[in-house]
Amino acid sequence: MARHNGRGWHGRVLAAALGVTAVATAASVWTAQADPSGGGEAAGRPAASAAGTPGAQGGGAAKVAVTIAHASDRGERGVNITIDDGPDPTWTPQVLQVLREYGVKATFCMVGPQAKAHPDLVKAVVAAGHRLCDHTVSHDTAMDHKSEAYQSQQILDAERMITEASGGVRPMYYRAPGGAFTPYSRSLAASHGMRPLGWNVDSKDFERPGAAAIVATVKQEIANGPTVLFHDAGGDRSQTVAALREVLPWLKQQGYSFGFPVR
Repeated sequence: MARHNGRGWHGRVLAAALGVTAVATAASVWTAQADPSGGGEAAGRPAASAAGTPGAQGGGAAKVAVTIAHASDRGERGVNITIDDGPDPTWTPQVLQVLREYGVKATFCMVGPQAKAHPDLVKAVVAAGHRLCDHTVSHDTAMDHKSEAYQSQQILDAERMITEASGGVRPMYYRAPGGAFTPYSRSLAASHGMRPLGWNVDSKDFERPGAAAIVATVKQEIANGPTVLFHDAGGDRSQTVAALREVLPWLKQQGYSFGFPVR
């Protein structure tokens, strides 16, 4: 997944996030681990666990690994459908409908202000048996170059917004925008019970290349690993909806089953 810098929608999310109060404190062949160098970490790149643990602790949160998850809990023939950047009042209901039609559960990586603005959709995602993922407040794809205090604010404020919007259901994963993970952000997320989540297949649906091109990308790249990236916000996602209608039954025909990322 390319870093989505300069996109107008993300700029609007950032503007919406300016009022958020910063928080000062801060296996299969498909499993990747984190870069011990401490720099930015591309989500699909092999990577080892972080050395430090942030001071903030998620009281009562389930213990999860700090390494970036890619594998599926359904094993080597499992596929993880992940949906980023929503929820969106136009497209999230349509994505939910397609998932329901094919009996597929997915992981929704939500941007905090979007979740806060549409709690009904967050609750609908949870009620349908899907899982929640923290995708930060501002979708800042350069946050791996920012301070630990900033990273903490982005992750923890989004976690709070999503949890409140859901009625108390906490995110189970953390996905850094554009793969902008750091050892600190991974450790912070894990200390709050959120497994860092990468991807293996970027469907490129954000670029709106046409439903056929999205489908072709997934078919060509699914051998790279089980976690597939789609979007339900950030613009017209009609191509994503159309592509899912073709991709989901095709994956079933190939003998794949649908699961969740490992924790």
